[in-house]
Amino acid sequence: MQVIGVVGYPASGKGEFSRIAGEMGIPVVVMGDVIRRKASEAGLGTTDAALGEMAMRLRQEHGMDAIALLTIPAVEALGAPLVVIDGLRSEAEVKRFRSRFPGFILIGILSTFERRLSRLSARGRSDDLSRAEDLRNRDSREETFGLGRALAEADRILENNGSLGAFEEKARSLLEEIRGAR
Repeated sequence: MQVIGVVGYPASGKGEFSRIAGEMGIPVVVMGDVIRRKASEAGLGTTDAALGEMAMRLRQEHGMDAIALLTIPAVEALGAPLVVIDGLRSEAEVKRFRSRFPGFILIGILSTFERRLSRLSARGRSDDLSRAEDLRNRDSREETFGLGRALAEADRILENNGSLGAFEEKARSLLEEIRGAR
């Protein structure tokens, strides 16, 4: 099984990368879904604050790789030759996935703060933010998980500051390259 992890700041393009992978027939497991499910089970809701609280709680109780540990069974249950894991946030998660899935490839997606804020304002999810201060706070929270260090571990970087079409082309090309190399 070849596993690709995707890391990036909020609204950098991780979800778009995963959507493209799905369109190409590559199964995707979203780490944020684990957090959303746990927050819902705890009655916290799905606001940014609630999801942030749950992510911190899981990591405090079970270690910085807690979300990775909760994600691995879903990845393995797919039994697919190629799987994308969307939403890594820490170097501990990268380490866990690299140890569990030999040949693990980490894709970092970069986008400017201004582009990300614009995307969040337009996206419409319950955990989205529209103020620059709120996005800075969310970035800071995710940096406490080790997001910056996880990005530094990326095997490949995709920049996402242009059009959606340009990003789709880059993402499809990279996914085809990885699929062909298996």
